[in-house]
Amino acid sequence: MSDWLMSVPAFIVAIGLLVAVHEYGHFWVARRMGVKVLRYSIGFGNRVWGFTGRRSGIEYWLSAIPLGGYVKMLDEREGPVAEADKPYAFNRQHPARRIAIVAAGPGVNFLFAIAAYWLVFMIGVAGIKPMIGAAPADSLAAQAGLRAGDEIVAIDDRRIENWEDLRLGLIERGLDGDAVDLQVRNDEGSVRRVGLDLSNVPADPEKLFDRLGLMPYQPPATPLIADVVADSAASRAGLQRGDQIQAVDGDAMDTPQALVERIQASPGERVRLTVVRDGETLDIPVTLASVENADGVAEGRLGAQIGVDAAAWQSMRTTRQLGPLAAVPAAAAKTWEVSALTVRLMARMVTGEVSLRNVSGPIQIANYAGQTASIGLEAFVGFLALVSVSLAVLNLLPIPVLDGGHLLYYSIEWIRGRPLSEAVQVAGQQVGMVALLMLMTLAFYNDILRLLG
Repeated sequence: MSDWLMSVPAFIVAIGLLVAVHEYGHFWVARRMGVKVLRYSIGFGNRVWGFTGRRSGIEYWLSAIPLGGYVKMLDEREGPVAEADKPYAFNRQHPARRIAIVAAGPGVNFLFAIAAYWLVFMIGVAGIKPMIGAAPADSLAAQAGLRAGDEIVAIDDRRIENWEDLRLGLIERGLDGDAVDLQVRNDEGSVRRVGLDLSNVPADPEKLFDRLGLMPYQPPATPLIADVVADSAASRAGLQRGDQIQAVDGDAMDTPQALVERIQASPGERVRLTVVRDGETLDIPVTLASVENADGVAEGRLGAQIGVDAAAWQSMRTTRQLGPLAAVPAAAAKTWEVSALTVRLMARMVTGEVSLRNVSGPIQIANYAGQTASIGLEAFVGFLALVSVSLAVLNLLPIPVLDGGHLLYYSIEWIRGRPLSEAVQVAGQQVGMVALLMLMTLAFYNDILRLLG
């Protein structure tokens, strides 16, 4: 419940800000083009609060449904227009001017993302070093000779700063399906080159890293109980927050991942945990729960949140911080990278190479908003940049009810010298509405599945 107390306000702030930025792009360019603007609304539906500009007569609204917004312009297609005002109607403008007005919304979202990433780089991007854990023997990483503790410092001579850089870089190369050249530094400081063939890996990010066998390195550290779930196997056995788990049935556990894998491999079994509590070593028997994972395979469950002593992870932390000038090209490059990757993933979803489960809706966005807001300013601003890019790319899709559909219509009109027939435009709007509703339904469906685990 407390998570949603953070998620809902963070979601409203995030969506409200990004919609305001998007619509302001339309608003600002429309006014510069001499088009009469009637209303600037954040949200849809009935007005909750607002005012009317004294000189301009423009209505500024906050509306009841905070999932979008609009700029209402004078338009003869929406009602009668006085003869004196017809030169200022949107529909009377040259197609090039209408294209500029429509494109300004997504354009400002891209500019906002650049500004947000600039601020993030100024504050400092916190992350973990791109060091990898032990890869399964049959994985591509193991076959390429990558070992636990190796730090990947570059992909095809492109510098890697943290695990997020590594993840995005490999997803991008995975879409290409080419071999990549990794520069790898071992724990002794020497650097070697390792080739990694991505020609047969799945393009889907959900499956890519499993196939590669890559996961973040976990420094040796005794796992401990960070929290105990009520009415779980852990609570019934008497495990307590702060208990350090040293062994399971006599097998030493030196990382949280080792403990999790051992527990998952023992569904329904009775195991003996060796724990240290307040300096005393205890043997505690626990009967693990058994649940089915997404593939229908039974897995053991302890019912506890596993952590480690924070000091063990300090050496893994890294922060990238840039000055005001150096942050500008870095922010622009980051925006371009995220935009290009978003477009490519969308294209692969259409061809079926990337799972539609990657589509997220407002519930998942709200969840991410709350999580990043709770982490801190840098994480929340980075989240805003990512969603701003997604909003811009989505709106540029050539679907008639979106900005991209309008851009398509106006471009055709400019080339032909006359607009498409009203019947064709209406049919396109109907098809676009159906497509958008299907996309929204899919997003909500995915969100609900995630909530259900």
